[in-house]
Amino acid sequence: MFKPLINLFFPQVCHACLEYLNDNEDTICTNCRHDLPVTNFHFNNDDTVKKALYGRVKIENGTALFRFEKKGLVQQLIHGLKYKGYENIGIFLGDWLGSELKTIDCYKSIDLVIPVPLHKNKLKERGYNQVTKFGQQIAKALNINYQDDVLLKTTNNKSQVNKKRLARWNNTSELFTLENSAIIENKHILLIDDIITTGATLEACFNILNHAKNIKISIATIAIA
Repeated sequence: MFKPLINLFFPQVCHACLEYLNDNEDTICTNCRHDLPVTNFHFNNDDTVKKALYGRVKIENGTALFRFEKKGLVQQLIHGLKYKGYENIGIFLGDWLGSELKTIDCYKSIDLVIPVPLHKNKLKERGYNQVTKFGQQIAKALNINYQDDVLLKTTNNKSQVNKKRLARWNNTSELFTLENSAIIENKHILLIDDIITTGATLEACFNILNHAKNIKISIATIAIA
């Protein structure tokens, strides 16, 4: 009941369009929710994510909540989440995707959610991994554990932005290591990230995770380019 009073003195804005939110809105306004380019991959058995990694890794299931459009609403959301500390965006989107995945049979067999990690120096600099809240909310919806101590990043490489596919692959090979591998043996893992572009980062993570015995890996991201 205090929300209208709080909004009077500290008005909240939509993280997509930056307009003021109404009292009954949270994080993203109603208009932007309707305008966001939702993929519905997981509802439609769409294999777009699998095709993005075809011939490189074998994934069980793959989905992305949105299609990424340059200078679009999704870019605004990911920028706010990744660089401005708006972790509530991750919570909102994790709740959104998690509420959908828990209704789909092929995602009910997942045992663990594992994030694409940040290097410890980048984590210290930023203060958080941009996909942590997103992944935690998905794990909560699926009633499983969120595990961030298995896949670790060992090299603090430069930003992948504006790099071509081969350069991205060269920049991600041998960057990750596997710890506590017994935790994921014989498990179905949901690997999460913010965006799929070339798929090089996910492929590198995939190859390291596959050192564990008898695992299956599915993928879920906020967006796909």
